[in-house]
Amino acid sequence: VKGLTKEELATRSDLVAALPDRIQSIPDGSSSATKKNGGWGASGSRPGGGVKFDSTSDGNFDDEYFKGTEESNKFRQEYEMRRMKQDEGLDVIGEGLATLKNMASDMNEELDRQVPLMDEMDDKVDRANADLKNTNVRLKQTILQMRSSRNFCVDIILLCIILGIAAYLYNVLKK
Repeated sequence: VKGLTKEELATRSDLVAALPDRIQSIPDGSSSATKKNGGWGASGSRPGGGVKFDSTSDGNFDDEYFKGTEESNKFRQEYEMRRMKQDEGLDVIGEGLATLKNMASDMNEELDRQVPLMDEMDDKVDRANADLKNTNVRLKQTILQMRSSRNFCVDIILLCIILGIAAYLYNVLKK
């Protein structure tokens, strides 16, 4: 009832309150005594305590007693039409579920085929990662050995030589 105005809520309440009267007003061939108490009386309220059917001596039920009215026939037809529509809707849903089931089965098969490939790829990535770590450690050790303090003087001398060559080229090209 969220989002309903007070008028709509009051209208719905009135419709619900009028529903038992509308149900009771539908002729269905039952006696008027049953309609007075709404047909909801206890089963022991009848004399004799049992259910009595009107029947002929040969056990056939009286067709006149169970004959439906035009309104009840329309209600029955509407009920059957809605039931058929509901069955059609359920059939469509069933077909959709069958399709989903087939798709899920195909996806499961594809995953089963790809799991070994993924495992192999994972193993290769792990090996490559381990090799890369080992290479990085060795490279770091090599760089530390090359840049130790005893090679510092050699680096300064090489830097001076490179600067000297650059200055000579600058003077030569300037002229």
